[in-house]
Amino acid sequence: MTTHPVMPAPVHYSPQNGHFELTESTRIHATGTALSVADHLAEALRPATGFALSIDESDNADAGTPNTIALTIGTTALPSPGYLLTVNESRVELRADDAAHLFAAVQSLRQLLPTAIEATTVQAGPWLIPGAEISDYPRFVYRGAMLDVARHFFAVADVKRYLDRMALLKLNVLHLHLTDDQGWRLHIDSWPDLTALGATTAVGGGSGGFYSKADYTEIVEFAASRFITVVPEIDVPGHTNAALAAYPELNADGAAPAPYTGIEVGFSSLSIDKEVTYQFLDDVFREVSELTPGPYLHLGGDESLATSDEDYLEFIRRATRIAASHGKTLIGWHEMGRSRDLPEGTIGQYWSFVTPRDDADKRVASFIEQGGRMIMSPADAIYLDMKYASEEALGLEWADGPTTLHDAYHWDPAAIVVGVTDDHILGIEAPVWTETIDNLRDLDYMAFPRIVAAAEIAWSPREGHDWAGFTQRLADWSPRLDAAHINYNRVSDVNWPAPADPK
Repeated sequence: MTTHPVMPAPVHYSPQNGHFELTESTRIHATGTALSVADHLAEALRPATGFALSIDESDNADAGTPNTIALTIGTTALPSPGYLLTVNESRVELRADDAAHLFAAVQSLRQLLPTAIEATTVQAGPWLIPGAEISDYPRFVYRGAMLDVARHFFAVADVKRYLDRMALLKLNVLHLHLTDDQGWRLHIDSWPDLTALGATTAVGGGSGGFYSKADYTEIVEFAASRFITVVPEIDVPGHTNAALAAYPELNADGAAPAPYTGIEVGFSSLSIDKEVTYQFLDDVFREVSELTPGPYLHLGGDESLATSDEDYLEFIRRATRIAASHGKTLIGWHEMGRSRDLPEGTIGQYWSFVTPRDDADKRVASFIEQGGRMIMSPADAIYLDMKYASEEALGLEWADGPTTLHDAYHWDPAAIVVGVTDDHILGIEAPVWTETIDNLRDLDYMAFPRIVAAAEIAWSPREGHDWAGFTQRLADWSPRLDAAHINYNRVSDVNWPAPADPK
């Protein structure tokens, strides 16, 4: 059983004798592209320690200088890009193949510190870091979380807080589900009523909300500072009631449907036959692509039950080519694999079950045969909005729920579809749909601790998965969640310690 303090589990962790003590005189050394990561480390450590922690940028710093945390970008000679972390009584050294993995090393270092480091006010020391040698690299390059801001809107500040939670777990993709029947959440200059009218509702009759272009840019830039890529989703041709209510000419009958605040799916569709639909898509995809520096654009394509098979395939043929013309790699939910006419390299996102249903395995094969890869998000394992237990107030159960922490940990992305191996999988993603969630506290409760399991599946080697060790590490890790004021669910799978007193 492994009981080291790092989440997700590193490839190799070796405890060493002694401790490094972080003090007011400790310096952080970095140069070049490592500087931004060093700045992040200092910013993360200052609130709880009260230390200034200056950054030494000198090129000729002595590699043996004591009382130093040294950050370096250079070859690690690991099997794939990753990082090395060494802690002894004199120094802490972090070395990575690139800035993103150096940032991941910082998250591991942060977890070696006492849990009080997560506090936002000055805490008593000492700040001891146990001796350790870590060599580490991720199983998958894409390690994502999805946040549905369409059914219930989440303000910029809450999205940024969720990004910080993701960063600690070495997750590196935030998929924003920006549009659905209940609301359109991103302003589009060429179609302003999408937000003027289509953003005014939410599940249950809430007031809705939307991101201005400046808001969205703020999220994207904040994510980038944590080496997280934002993937925007414009879900078409179904899940479009909010758009149809704003622009009835996009509807087949030209009539505006009533705004929708329920949670049923599959009843809406853009008109397949009208050219205005494709002008609309071109404008929306262009503006969203211009705002998004990352390589991906998600087109949804799921649950288009109001669209005939023939119309759906024609729509996907045209929509994907329009989207691709704006320079993005396309992602679609696995139903898009019904099409055999996808742009080469289109990525599928699997949301069926750990045991595939309704020809989902055939849809996966279609993406792969067309030169694409898969993001694995089996709903009965990794949908964070499923109830933990039937008596819980939050969450739904349609995905063979409830979904326990044990369920969230005991699955393998490469063991779902026969013939689909790690080589075919870009990564995994843990979605949160927000039918029953409308605030950060409830979001935390539904995500944690299952998102920790998702992060470990995405990062750690399969052969190292250890349920007993994971739950023990999670119990040991829980004071860190307390210190960070994360409202996690104290599920019965874990022998939790008594909650820490709030500071």
